[in-house]
Amino acid sequence: MAKQVDITYGNALFELAVEENKIDTLYEEAVALLDILKELPEFVKLLNHPQMSKEEKVAIVEKTLGGRMSKDMTGLVVMVVEKGHSVMLDRILVYFIKCVKKHKNIGVASVTSAVALSDSQKAAIYKRLIETTDYTTMEIAYEQDASIIGGLIIRIEDRVVDSSIKTKLEKLSKTLANA
Repeated sequence: MAKQVDITYGNALFELAVEENKIDTLYEEAVALLDILKELPEFVKLLNHPQMSKEEKVAIVEKTLGGRMSKDMTGLVVMVVEKGHSVMLDRILVYFIKCVKKHKNIGVASVTSAVALSDSQKAAIYKRLIETTDYTTMEIAYEQDASIIGGLIIRIEDRVVDSSIKTKLEKLSKTLANA
């Protein structure tokens, strides 16, 4: 059921965004609100406090978000609080953001390397990912992990391309052990 909540509310917000041509606005607000929730975990705790009435929680949301966010985003948060699903707010926003990225054909990748990559290397990776996928643009997060020794590990959704030296050595070691 918990998974259903984020999908239901996320889809409703996405459909509203498409119908009213507010995809970019609501996307930006969702990203900003998600950042706020990460930076202020006390806010989420407050919205989930068992001794506060739903009316008090709604008043806090309206006072905090009203005027700073659109009526649509504020309304979503109010509805989530009224229904007692405020613990799922971050998941709802993450799901909505994924829907927008899928709609806009934006890919999200994670690239792990043993050493820091230069700008030209990052540009080459970006170009190659655009050429080999159906995405029109990519958001790439770069990470460093010296334990992979060399090469790259690229993750896009549930796909992984692992060309790290560590993995190649492990495969070679298994092959030699079986020989």
